[in-house]
Amino acid sequence: MEFTTLAVLLSEDKRAKGRRGRRRDRRRSDDEKPPKQRGQDMDSESIKRALGRFNAEPPPMGFPREIDPPPRKIDVKWKLNAVSRDVQNKTGEIVSRRGEFGFLPQERVDEIASELEGLPISLEQALSLRNALNQEKSVYSHHKLMRRSNELSRRYNSGEDVISLSKRFDAPPVNTFRAILTGRGWSKNRIKESLKQPSRMKPRDREQFELAESMDRVSSVNQDETHKASMVFEDVLYLFFDSIGVRYRTQEQLMAEQKKAEGRAVITPDLLMIDDVRINGVPCAWIDAKHFFGADLKFPRKKTQKQVDRYVAEYGHGAIVYRHGFCSGLKIDGAEKLDASPLDLTLLDKFHEESKS
Repeated sequence: MEFTTLAVLLSEDKRAKGRRGRRRDRRRSDDEKPPKQRGQDMDSESIKRALGRFNAEPPPMGFPREIDPPPRKIDVKWKLNAVSRDVQNKTGEIVSRRGEFGFLPQERVDEIASELEGLPISLEQALSLRNALNQEKSVYSHHKLMRRSNELSRRYNSGEDVISLSKRFDAPPVNTFRAILTGRGWSKNRIKESLKQPSRMKPRDREQFELAESMDRVSSVNQDETHKASMVFEDVLYLFFDSIGVRYRTQEQLMAEQKKAEGRAVITPDLLMIDDVRINGVPCAWIDAKHFFGADLKFPRKKTQKQVDRYVAEYGHGAIVYRHGFCSGLKIDGAEKLDASPLDLTLLDKFHEESKS
């Protein structure tokens, strides 16, 4: 009886080890599969649509009816170096502080760099993640901030400045200032127009708004430099695909055509591929450039997915190139996630150097 029981236990243990081994083998084989097998179903609707764009009737918006010479299949190997979700979480704890929404002093940057030692993430990636975390915090705390607009207005009128209120309520300074004006009973339109023309404000309001702008990288009214950097990053992508002989249409070309035909820009990825481009084996009909870190966070993921869905509906599967890399846990349906590793970033580095000087 004891021998029989022992034999049964040994048999069950052997079967359990076998199941664990098979699970390890499946995980190992998944890691070893190329991206087209691991990450994408080659029979998915988005990929079928990307491949079918060459024969679609009518052709997708902005896609030429006649292509001469005919589209070529161009295979592009794109080495990836994603940041794990665990590293993203650890980095988030290092870079994010309550009430800290503006440009960081060098001492704080040095402190962050020191704490990042040993983590497989660069300082630039970490600071870009900080921006994403602050945007997320700003978006999901906005209604809570506005519900307390009357209290904010009272505190401001009693002499408390906008920066101390921003830290007290852990909200971006410019959003805090908007809430103060809302507490006065100002309409959204009046607030918008006033922030565009701060010279018309009363002296204290103008001074406090300018202070809020200088201490806010999240909800600042002036986003010119960020926009210009994004455009330079698009130029970097154009140069890369030019260098490997890929034909494409630019966002500017698509916008000009659509404004003429539709009265407005409708669907304008940064690059619409005219050739049959396969990145790591996956057909990509379009490319979009993102001059930030692809964080696995709810707000940027939802915003990007909404944009991608529009591109996929028209052109099929595509790709997003993140200037500062991306988190491996980030999932965007209908798009490959790429980093900037194969790109020559000289143009972008020159732009940032000139911006500093």
